[in-house]
Amino acid sequence: MKRLDKTEVIFKVFSYVILSLFALACLYPLVYVISASISSKAAVDTGKVNFLPVGFQLDALMYVFKMEAFWKAYCNTIFFTIYGTIVSMVVGICGGYALSKTRLMWRRGFNFLLVFTMWFSAGMIPTLINFQRFNVSNRYMFIICLGFNAFNIILLRNGFSGVPTEIEEAATIDGATEFQILTKVYIPMSKSTIATVTMFYAISRWNGYLWAQMLLGTDDQPLQVVIRSYMEAGEFEDYDTFAYDSIRFSMILCSIIPIAVVYPMIQKYFAAGVNVGGVKE
Repeated sequence: MKRLDKTEVIFKVFSYVILSLFALACLYPLVYVISASISSKAAVDTGKVNFLPVGFQLDALMYVFKMEAFWKAYCNTIFFTIYGTIVSMVVGICGGYALSKTRLMWRRGFNFLLVFTMWFSAGMIPTLINFQRFNVSNRYMFIICLGFNAFNIILLRNGFSGVPTEIEEAATIDGATEFQILTKVYIPMSKSTIATVTMFYAISRWNGYLWAQMLLGTDDQPLQVVIRSYMEAGEFEDYDTFAYDSIRFSMILCSIIPIAVVYPMIQKYFAAGVNVGGVKE
């Protein structure tokens, strides 16, 4: 085993210290949310909760579990996340696959128009007017109109461009159709990029707030809009064992559980997908 010289040891120690501090800084808000949601009323109201829970209680979480409006919004968010991600991925995969083909007529023009939308936009007010004219207050139109993202399509295009053309040629000789080449060759060989873009879309849908608040009716409001309304609201009731802030933190805690559960399952694809999608031309 090679011995490290003094400068290498110092660098490694310094790197680990910095990374550890950064990890703790990222972890602290989550720990605080958990602690504040299960701490007693007096501890939360007086600001005694800094890291670990003070005065353990689960009443705030039980109260949130019984909130009909919260779980209705939760179901709306699951709906938007699942179907919104499916629509976005179908569009993205088809668009990325087509744009990755050098034989595509006017390929450069299509790629330029795609990138152009990332450089320039009409602005929020014109976009809002267009959405209103397309009746985006309907949940299905909402999913369709927000189902396109130029950056993610470019990631998929670049990922597909990394598939060797020899494999496609062999599949073509064997009589595979264009659809079969896409589903049997390109998609299996681009799992990392597809998993990464899927994660991007899913997190975007799960955390969607601005357009949902501006366009959707009360019955279709997603989770983040409902949580925000509780964050802005004053304290309406006095509870014996938990503070009103504990309700807010309990709602936040419940909202991050699905992403926290899913992310470790696809983490191994994440770095590889970003590198492949970002480096290939």
